[in-house]
Amino acid sequence: MNLRLLAFLPLSALFPQAAAQPAPAEEVRRPAAVSTMDETGLAELSAQPEKVQSLIRSALALTRMNLTYLFGSNDPGRGGMDCSGTIHHLLSSSGIKDVPRQSDAMCDWIAGKGRLHRIKLAASLDHPEFAHLKPGDLVFWSGTYESARRSTPVTHVMLFLGTNKKSGKPVVFGASDGRRYEGQRRTGVSIFDLVLPGPESKASLHGYGSVPGLVNAAPASLTEPRPQSHPPARKDP
Repeated sequence: MNLRLLAFLPLSALFPQAAAQPAPAEEVRRPAAVSTMDETGLAELSAQPEKVQSLIRSALALTRMNLTYLFGSNDPGRGGMDCSGTIHHLLSSSGIKDVPRQSDAMCDWIAGKGRLHRIKLAASLDHPEFAHLKPGDLVFWSGTYESARRSTPVTHVMLFLGTNKKSGKPVVFGASDGRRYEGQRRTGVSIFDLVLPGPESKASLHGYGSVPGLVNAAPASLTEPRPQSHPPARKDP
């Protein structure tokens, strides 16, 4: 080859194996920015069944691993997980059997056991539709991102932890790239404030329910509302 021509060729042409390869879409990640808390900071935890307490302790332990949001992952060994992957890992590693992987399937799983409480009218968290919400329940959202059409329009899931003693606000555990805790945007496996989407948002809170196999629970249609143990929270801006 003409040596003068070599001087004008890019290195990738001379050494194709050295050319930079883009990372797969699911590997593109933002640095983790997470929050955690001690279990003693949860107002209702000591009154919960031992299995619920253990589940919440395991959830809080995951928030201390500095895991980012990683689409398609349910393995903390990869450095991050997505929302349903986080809940799938938490429940499966806690001994819950037959946990679905996707958020809409998790909602169907709970609904199939008669444990789903739908949210249809509530404009705030002090509405009677939230009267049955208790620590250890899964909370489901719809419309949080564009997805393929689903028979159950759920796109996001988190675990309800209870009330933060310090702030007096209800808090949830899970994975997100953008939800907030105490006014700070969080990325990764973290705790978050439980807030309703604002009226301008495409998202809505779909419902909540207890985890099958965690504790015995009466079907949603047979339970009576109870006084709430957590105060109302502001809407998501």
